[in-house]
Amino acid sequence: MSFSRRLRNGGPGALVTAAFIGPGTVTACTLAGASFGYALLWALLFATIATMVLQEMSARLGVVTQKGLGETLAELFRRSVWRWPLIVLVCVALYAGNAAYEAGNLSGAALGIAAISGDSDGAFQVSILAISSLAAILLWSGSYRQIEKVLIALVIFMALAFVATFAIVRPDLPALLSGLVLPRVPDGALLTVIALIGTTVVPYNLFLHASAARTKWSGPEDLSAARVDTMVTIGIGGIIGILIVSTAAASLFAFAVPVENAADMARQFEPLFGPHAKYLMGAGLFAAGLTSSITAPLATGYAVSEIFEIAPENRQRVLRMVALSVIAIGAGLALTGIRPVTIILSAQFANGLLLPIVAAFLLFAMNQKRVLGDFTNTRSANFMGVAVVLIALGLGVRLILRAAGTL
Repeated sequence: MSFSRRLRNGGPGALVTAAFIGPGTVTACTLAGASFGYALLWALLFATIATMVLQEMSARLGVVTQKGLGETLAELFRRSVWRWPLIVLVCVALYAGNAAYEAGNLSGAALGIAAISGDSDGAFQVSILAISSLAAILLWSGSYRQIEKVLIALVIFMALAFVATFAIVRPDLPALLSGLVLPRVPDGALLTVIALIGTTVVPYNLFLHASAARTKWSGPEDLSAARVDTMVTIGIGGIIGILIVSTAAASLFAFAVPVENAADMARQFEPLFGPHAKYLMGAGLFAAGLTSSITAPLATGYAVSEIFEIAPENRQRVLRMVALSVIAIGAGLALTGIRPVTIILSAQFANGLLLPIVAAFLLFAMNQKRVLGDFTNTRSANFMGVAVVLIALGLGVRLILRAAGTL
């Protein structure tokens, strides 16, 4: 079954949420809770709201124009001297961000296998090669649909386990509410803050959502349905992230448990599943990693084929070649020997740095009356969009300046 037909079977919001609830989200949220307690919940709340704001714009673009974001940008800059700088910048950003993201996805899936079978450096390398090969075969053959439901069921079960464990460990509710509404960045937490934003507001999802929305809906009369789909599904994803941070804070931070691998992350589930917790975490990470390791390259393929305006008869071939190259680069990064948890966290951090670039192009497109007519951004939408860009940019610049100061 083709990817476009698969989009028709489910809401684009669910597709976007499934894309960001991957091993990166589980790892970044677990590390945030285990290392800083409830202090960084505000970053996750901000990221969820930011995702709703930007993905609503992306969905509106797809529904109204019946074009993807890449296609729209290519048209807007067709006669501009900035056309090729734009193409180069977007492609480099997508490739760099998604290659890092892919490395995190593959590492997360391999961590899941390691949690079940026992840690072994050699086995981890073999797992990376096996998972990347499986992702490439499924993507090239188009047979991903055959195992999709099983993988998504495992991810959903892991998410429900976080909900149940949250109720059992009884987080400190005053501290939780304080963490949600009082922004602060403890010493050493800046990278984790950016990672929490990068794992939720995923830049490639802005391209993916517009393409998915135009396939699902046929015009402006469907905007209300598109908005409800976006807000509800992304809201659920944000709640899951908040539950993961809170559960880690109550079960890991409270007892100063270090997090080095999937087995450490699985300790969150021990109040509910006891010694079997590692199997749940392992299966969930593997499923989330494999689904994301296919979705991310596929989205890159769609974005690149759109922005280069590839002819329809050649689009599938170009899409697959781009997607396979992302898998290959991601596998290479995952095999560097860097600690898997570090790779996963760094991938989310890279997404956080790339977010202002892609979001700025989206905002530009959403203010073009010749493209959207009466459906351009309102002042409030622009205000929220610009705020997201400036906050993400400010955090990134702050981290870069801090790093430069240590050289």
